[in-house]
Amino acid sequence: MNLWLILIAGGILTFAIRLSFIFLLGRVEMPEWLRRSLRFVPPAVLSAIIVPELVFHAGKIDFTLNNFRLLAGILAIFIAWRTRSTLLTIILGMAALFTLQSLFGMR
Repeated sequence: MNLWLILIAGGILTFAIRLSFIFLLGRVEMPEWLRRSLRFVPPAVLSAIIVPELVFHAGKIDFTLNNFRLLAGILAIFIAWRTRSTLLTIILGMAALFTLQSLFGMR
């Protein structure tokens, strides 16, 4: 029973935090410098999540050709830059990773 109470309380708290920003956004005018700087938050967070997954292999930094995640990630970055298509980037990046792993073994 305690687990359900924790899950419900966490959901309500998360909803309240997000709703507060939506509620305040229309009523409070943000300074222009803050609005400009907030544009960089999503790329920074996404980079902080993705880069460690690409460069760390077996607990160590790996910039070699044996790091298939890094190779597939570089290809995905190139595809995203050229096509600006999220779906195509995901599909081709994952296909490259699966192809490298099946041809050269899991590493």
